[in-house]
Amino acid sequence: MNKPSQPQRRTVLKRIVQYSVLGLFTLSSSLVGSLVQSTQAQTAKVINLAYQSSGDIVKASKLVEPRFKALGITVNWVGPFAAGPQLIDALNAGKVDIGSVGETPPIFSQAATTGAPQFVYISGRTPTDGTNQGIVVKANSPIKTVADLKGKKIAFQVGSNAQYLLAKALQEVGLKISDIQIVALTPTQARDAFLQGNADAWVGGDPLLAIVQSTNTTPIRILRNAARINTLGGFYLGRRSFVTQNPALVQVFLEEAEIAGEFAEKNPTIIANELAPDLKLDVSIVEKVVRRSAYRLRRLTPAIIAQQQSVADFYFAQKAIPRQVDIQQAILPNLQYQAITPDNIK
Repeated sequence: MNKPSQPQRRTVLKRIVQYSVLGLFTLSSSLVGSLVQSTQAQTAKVINLAYQSSGDIVKASKLVEPRFKALGITVNWVGPFAAGPQLIDALNAGKVDIGSVGETPPIFSQAATTGAPQFVYISGRTPTDGTNQGIVVKANSPIKTVADLKGKKIAFQVGSNAQYLLAKALQEVGLKISDIQIVALTPTQARDAFLQGNADAWVGGDPLLAIVQSTNTTPIRILRNAARINTLGGFYLGRRSFVTQNPALVQVFLEEAEIAGEFAEKNPTIIANELAPDLKLDVSIVEKVVRRSAYRLRRLTPAIIAQQQSVADFYFAQKAIPRQVDIQQAILPNLQYQAITPDNIK
């Protein structure tokens, strides 16, 4: 292996000092090694990172830019995307290299095409307690329970985790998606349609949910939040060719994403102040969003992959997707996961 240059060694030492001062984690010898080795096995000069309109703590933390700059890589943030389905469309079109979505968008994307998908799963994300998402009605609505949604107009982003929450909640009371009237809109449009009286209910999440909850203009009730439904937490996806050709860069990104996630969960007020300008929201609202979110990453274990397969099987049984989906088609060989998964992800 070629020895790192003097500037590279200085960069490694600088990062070690930064992490020690912040107290984010104890830097292991293998992670020090990965900091040095990450200059190897890369073909890209630009990394295109996607972010959604709901906010991105990795983007807000600004941790990845100096790390990639030291490796001669330019970071290009692509977005904001309205939701996961739009982000995956960009990934499939080659406009994005890495992005984070919920459990549903990759399933719907894979079901819409034949053959191996253009994306692969590169990391899991820890789930929230479910309070950051809900099936919402107005406070004075005659709809009192999820069962009362039968035949009603419900606004949500089709193919997103909002659909999974709704479908599973309906299943709990013996109903299906076909028992309601779908008002298919982007998350922001769905909220607006609900507030304007063009839908009986809305399935939404933060930060839009926190915004509505913080205003007194339209009092709301949550019929069902995502507790015990939002158990996967979502995933980081990578463009297949980018991941296989640039494993060291993927590892660098995941290291920094986990660092940002750990810091966010320990320091919600600091992160809220960093996110607020991007979201153009009051810091108090953003802090509420941060405190009921989960930002840590987790390794893609067989159990997590099997759980994602069960979500795909559920959608097929519900006739929400046109064909059976095999999640393994978007899963890398174990050796490739060893190459891209950093030590600080458990």
